[in-house]
Amino acid sequence: MTAVDDAVAGGRAASGEPRVPPGPPRSATLTLLRQLAGDRLTLMSTAARTYGDAVKVSIGPKTLYFFNHPDTAKYVLADNAGNYEKGIGYQEAKRALGDGLLTSAGELWRKQRRTIQPVFQSKRITGLADVVATEAQALLGRLRAHAGGPPVDVLGEVTGFTLGVLGHTLLDADLGAFDSIGHSFEAVQDQAMFEMESMGMVPLWLPLPKQRRFRRARRDLQRIVDTLVADRLANPRPDGDDVLTRLIHSTSLERDPRVGARRMRDELTTLLLAGHETTASTLGWALHLVDDHPEVAQRLHEEAVAVLGDRLPTFADLARLRYTAMVINESMRLFPPVWILTRRALGEDVVGGYRVPAGADVMVCPYTMHRHPSFWTEPDRFDPDRFDPDRPNDRPRYAFIPFGAGPRFCVGNHLGLMEATFVLAMLARELRLTKVPGHEVVAEPMLSLRLRGGLPMRVSRR
Repeated sequence: MTAVDDAVAGGRAASGEPRVPPGPPRSATLTLLRQLAGDRLTLMSTAARTYGDAVKVSIGPKTLYFFNHPDTAKYVLADNAGNYEKGIGYQEAKRALGDGLLTSAGELWRKQRRTIQPVFQSKRITGLADVVATEAQALLGRLRAHAGGPPVDVLGEVTGFTLGVLGHTLLDADLGAFDSIGHSFEAVQDQAMFEMESMGMVPLWLPLPKQRRFRRARRDLQRIVDTLVADRLANPRPDGDDVLTRLIHSTSLERDPRVGARRMRDELTTLLLAGHETTASTLGWALHLVDDHPEVAQRLHEEAVAVLGDRLPTFADLARLRYTAMVINESMRLFPPVWILTRRALGEDVVGGYRVPAGADVMVCPYTMHRHPSFWTEPDRFDPDRFDPDRPNDRPRYAFIPFGAGPRFCVGNHLGLMEATFVLAMLARELRLTKVPGHEVVAEPMLSLRLRGGLPMRVSRR
């Protein structure tokens, strides 16, 4: 590494003194606030393109430090992770989500992680392949029934699939009975983003339409959590090791029953949201991109026929569905499920040669880093062959972080990738999915990177 490269990784600039990152003037606050509310992806992309890999952005009472280089991402998220806790957005989202695994910090987060980590061990994920394949077959059957008919919201269908997998693999419960769950989570995400945009300064009790909708959603999610817990207590699994069983045991150890009840609500609500949202979004983006590239669709079909024939996929097939995995990775590069990672500096630091004060909000944006021209040729082009394992590349490890990185790396990534691979292969084998002409696919950067308004597509048999 050169002296300049070494400075990027963390530490002082070559001159020996930390610098102040460039960025827009404070007079641009109103423009930035409008973009924060309406076009967050453009805000981040423009900042990176205009000012480079380190940007200081002042928005109202907040000063944000945005780093867009794999080395600084590694430094903040992994190498010096102990100096950073969850930051802007997550802090404000606590009012919507509570202290679940997504938003908690410190010893509470470590306790939560220890509770659910064993459920995601490799040997257990291997054993879940049959359940995932069966749920994928049910999804295929539902979509097959729409062949030749009017358009269907494919995003809604794959969301139903991911909820089904979540229920039957992690909770040993049927979530199909809770038909309001999708709408309630949409309201919770809307509120979480509103909390970020308003810097958490709008009281929850104000009778705004968004706030009323959120309060209804929170009551509904509490009802769902209470029902799941009551059903499990009435029908215990003596040898069960699913997340619900582990959560009930862990929260029962709290000295104060009210603390235990609050933990159960927060942790289970977060699991229900994070456990299905990111995989559904990844599949939605993949199906959108594949429809735009017929040659990719044909290669997917040929691989699925060659590997699977007419049977259900197994865990061993994951290694054989190489092109399918390449398509999923490229879809996550362009539209990463975790599109932004925010942290708050606990103590003063120097990142990439730039001084970061204690208490500062720090951001790493996978969406912009995945399109960084220094690491990706023609970065806006959809090209699954970038991820061909036989093609050499010299990209830094942290140039591609769709599930985050460091200690807070997404615990369910292997299960999510298995879900996406099985579904994409099975759909490509039997069906053609084509977008409705005139429907504009728009990215909606919420807690995950969603497709605004769903994904209406026509279904036809191959």
